[in-house]
Amino acid sequence: MKALVRPRRLAPGARVAVVAPSGPVPEERLQAGLDILRGWDLEPVVAPHVLDRHGTFDYLAGTDADRAADLQSAWCDPTVDAVLCARGGYGVQRMTELLDWDALRAAGPKVFLGFSDITALHEAFATRLGLVTLHGPMAAGIDFIKNARAQEHLRATLFEPESVRTLTSSGQTLVPGRARGVLLGGCLSLLAADLGTPHARPSARGGLLCLEDVNEETYRLDRYLTQLLRAGWLDGVTGILLGSWERCDPYDRIRALVLDRLGGLGVPIAEEFGFGHCEGALTVPFGVPAELDAEAGTLTLDVPALA
Repeated sequence: MKALVRPRRLAPGARVAVVAPSGPVPEERLQAGLDILRGWDLEPVVAPHVLDRHGTFDYLAGTDADRAADLQSAWCDPTVDAVLCARGGYGVQRMTELLDWDALRAAGPKVFLGFSDITALHEAFATRLGLVTLHGPMAAGIDFIKNARAQEHLRATLFEPESVRTLTSSGQTLVPGRARGVLLGGCLSLLAADLGTPHARPSARGGLLCLEDVNEETYRLDRYLTQLLRAGWLDGVTGILLGSWERCDPYDRIRALVLDRLGGLGVPIAEEFGFGHCEGALTVPFGVPAELDAEAGTLTLDVPALA
């Protein structure tokens, strides 16, 4: 797996577009997030349909066409340096094929940030645009608004990425060893849902796979992992990093499931790297080569997340 193209880091005064590709965005949370971005000397630009709500399916932030248009317009605007997702939820998969990927590619690299449902866009940006993307707190997310650790790690990644080249686990080594590869992954359920879709990544071969999820019963997590195994998608993965499993079953049960399903791959596995739906979530750059030392509990990037 090749390393992807790194967008340029942000500088004071950069224009950042805020879009909502998934679920509806509470206005008060959006305003709080915009205030933080302005405090970083960024100029946030809110896409036209960010506060929309779909007339029939109220779990969507507006129509598929409008959500896609917001993302495309923001990305293709030459005055915009970064596109930040406002929140996750559900909806990316409904609008991905409505995007003009040739136009997005022609617009060139820029920073893209999000997680959860945005996993589907991380995968699409990797396979269709060849770009590094940031898996991290979103502009209207509660964690971004209220948690200093999440804010500071994201701010450092955006402005001073060389200062955050190592992530440290607070958990156990599940399978010892060292592994090198290109970072990828995200929300487990979304990775499983992406299988068989147009332009989906054929496998995680050569990659360091980051996995997390939220509000899932253990049998469902089992099903997602088993689906990835049966599809051969995990063949050749070099190592696995686990993030948070918020509102899932007791963690001992999740750990046992991971070892049952993934231990047979024979690759290093380490847990609790602090990314995902947890409080104080860290930002992880997908598409960057890195080394996992499962016994030391460290992930070290070969290069900073952004150029």
